[in-house]
Amino acid sequence: MTVTLADVAARARVSPATVSRVLNGNYPVATATRERVLRAVDELDYVLNGPASSLAAATSDLVGILVNDIADPFFGIMAGAAQTEIGGPGDGSGRAGGEKLAVVCNTGGSPERELTYLTLLQRQRAAAVVLTGGAVEDPAHQAAVAAKLTRLTDAGTRVVLCGRPPLPDGAGVLATIAFDNRGGGRRLTEHLLSLGHRRIGYVAGPLERTTTRHRLEGHREAMRAAGLAGDEDRLTVHGPYDRRSGYDATLELLRREPEVTAVVAANDTVALGACAAVRDRGLGIPGDVSVAGFDDLPFSVDAVPALTTVRLPLFEAGARAGRLAMGKENPPPGGIATIDAELMVRGSTAPPRER
Repeated sequence: MTVTLADVAARARVSPATVSRVLNGNYPVATATRERVLRAVDELDYVLNGPASSLAAATSDLVGILVNDIADPFFGIMAGAAQTEIGGPGDGSGRAGGEKLAVVCNTGGSPERELTYLTLLQRQRAAAVVLTGGAVEDPAHQAAVAAKLTRLTDAGTRVVLCGRPPLPDGAGVLATIAFDNRGGGRRLTEHLLSLGHRRIGYVAGPLERTTTRHRLEGHREAMRAAGLAGDEDRLTVHGPYDRRSGYDATLELLRREPEVTAVVAANDTVALGACAAVRDRGLGIPGDVSVAGFDDLPFSVDAVPALTTVRLPLFEAGARAGRLAMGKENPPPGGIATIDAELMVRGSTAPPRER
């Protein structure tokens, strides 16, 4: 049922005229009243200009692309590729054709900002929404996201998940492009084990992210299969997906276990920090400590030595998400496509030697 302005007024205990003034911003309203109205708008998922159901169900030329951090190449590559497909080449005349306006929404990793952007895109009757990267592993937040996406899809918005696991109940999502993070994590550690490493430290991402859990699960599967599961917690340090985290966590790992011969990092940016920490301890890479990353970001091959990592086809996935969002490509069977992760062996890993 369509939520009306009168419904919002009743929830906020104000007149419809006051709700209109708050939303239009054309008349001074007391701060407490304004906050009460906006809270009611969020709670009811009121869509601006939504009294007419036909208008609420229509879509605009706007497409939202949600990312955790646009400065992180992992997200920037996917968002850029999706935006290229969404914007379209046009006909060169400058006239508007079938193109859409792609807007990148940077959440900063905040679950609250993610929900806020979904609400704003719903109010704008977005034609499509692409959500990139791992999800927050909190049942309440996942339920809130599913509810938002259900309302978006009910209103005609095409929703695509890119680099994110599928929602348990689907929530009307058109398509999910998921990465095999677990398989990639397992193959990376199996590579180190095949070289003879047994004391392997792991610099993990934030605890609450699905990407963190899946990559760490793959690593631990390989360690358990090799009979090396005893020190899993002691040889794992969690932190943000940034260089500083890789540096600090690697120093902590080397403090806990000086005999570590390899460090697996949650992503390539974290791996750069790990490399710096190893060098600052007077150790060589890979002679003393091997270091491996994940994602195969553009700088990985230019690191010294080049990073052994796991390649995720970020550009290809982002472009596919853009085509799906625009209706240029049919959804995969069952709505879910899982993309394999490819091991890229380079100079930062080698057999261990005694120190």
